[in-house]
Formats: sequence, structure tokens, C-alpha cells
Amino acid sequence: MTKRLAVLVDGDNINGLHADEIRQTSQAHGTPDIIRVYLDAQRPSNWHGAEGFRLIHAGTGKNASDVLMAIDAMELALSSRLDAVVLVSSDGDFTHLAQRLREHGFPVIGMGEAKAPRPFRAACTTFIDIGQTSAKPNTARPTAGSAPASPATGTPKHRPVSDLDRKIRAMIATHSTNGAGMRLNEMAPRMHKSHRVQISTHPERTWRAYLTARPHLFSLDPKGPEAMVRFKSDGFRDGA
Repeated sequence: MTKRLAVLVDGDNINGLHADEIRQTSQAHGTPDIIRVYLDAQRPSNWHGAEGFRLIHAGTGKNASDVLMAIDAMELALSSRLDAVVLVSSDGDFTHLAQRLREHGFPVIGMGEAKAPRPFRAACTTFIDIGQTSAKPNTARPTAGSAPASPATGTPKHRPVSDLDRKIRAMIATHSTNGAGMRLNEMAPRMHKSHRVQISTHPERTWRAYLTARPHLFSLDPKGPEAMVRFKSDGFRDGA
């Protein structure tokens, strides 16, 4: 009999860019009939564009997502006919939850990034690292997600302007103020809502990789969550 799983994701800790990997990995261990992601749903997030995940708005309080996810995990485990629980987070605070679920006889499949602490890993029945494939470029076959080519190759300069590039330009123009650009972390939800674009289906897999691979069209700075993206008019004038 196929195992019935509940997949619970700490959306404030895990990026929605990992959604496809989480779903596919869970399916390899059973049937994920319950797939939820806990977060402050009022804030821009890549999870707004993730298909197959039920978004649970946990509010804005400190550790609100963690607390609600823990409550739901115990409630589901004790009241539903589940065979295992999948906890997706890199936060060591879920160590206690994993231990308690196992005390009640439920196998716990943990998923998280490389930064996930040892106590949480050890508390799970098994732990799976995510983000390893998408974080590395494919060195066997160059793609648009690889590091930008050197000026000698001229690859970025001669890449044609695509329909997606024009949609991005229009999105930036709409949400930019005084030429400052728009926040990078708003790109995923806005592009998905307006154009049903999910960047994880493209070779680059992330918006940062896509934009930085096209320096003749877009500029992106600074590094980190506060990054702003702007378009370069000259690049579109040449390729439009």
C-alpha cells in the first residue's frame, strides 16, 4: 500500500524556488495528500507561484509560522490516517516536533538546505538535503543559467530579446519609482499572477540567475534580499 504523507513546509525559512523539488522528492516516498506551506502570506514570496501547495497564512507574529505548523503537524498525525510526516525547514526549532512525532510512532522525513543543524537532522527518521541541484550550474552542458560568458564570447550581448524579457521590462516599468527599479523578491509573485510565469521551469531556475545572465538588458543590485532590478533601455532598443 502506498504511504500517505502530510508535507508541511516552513515557508518563512524555505524559498518557494524549491517547491518542485520538494513535491517530487515527497512523491518518491509516498502519496503527499496534504501539502501545506506556512508563512506570512501578505508579504511577497515565491510561494505565491508554487503549484500544488496550500498556503496557510500564519500572521506576522514572532515564530507564528513555526507554532502553527507544529500545531497542525501534531493534529494531523493524531487525527488522520497518515503513514509519515514530511517536515521541510532548515530551522533547528523543529527538532522537538520531529522527536514528538516519532514518539507517537510516525516516521519523520526531514528536508532542508545544507545549513540545517545536526540536532534537527538527527531527530528525523531520515533527512534529505534540497537545493543542491538548483544551486549549481550544469557544467556538462552550458545553459542560460550558467555564469555569464566572458566578453570574448559575446554570448550575453548577442542573446536576442525574448517575449519574456519584454514582459519583465513592462513589469519593472510599472512597479519602479523614480527609476529605482522594483524589488527582486516581488518578481516571482507578480510575474506569475500577471503572466503565469514560473521561473523554476526555465533553465536558470531563479529570477536572480535569469536576470544576471542578461547584463545587457537588466541591472541587479545590491546583493541579498534588498536587491532591486532595473532594465536597460539601450539593450531593448537594439533587440526590440
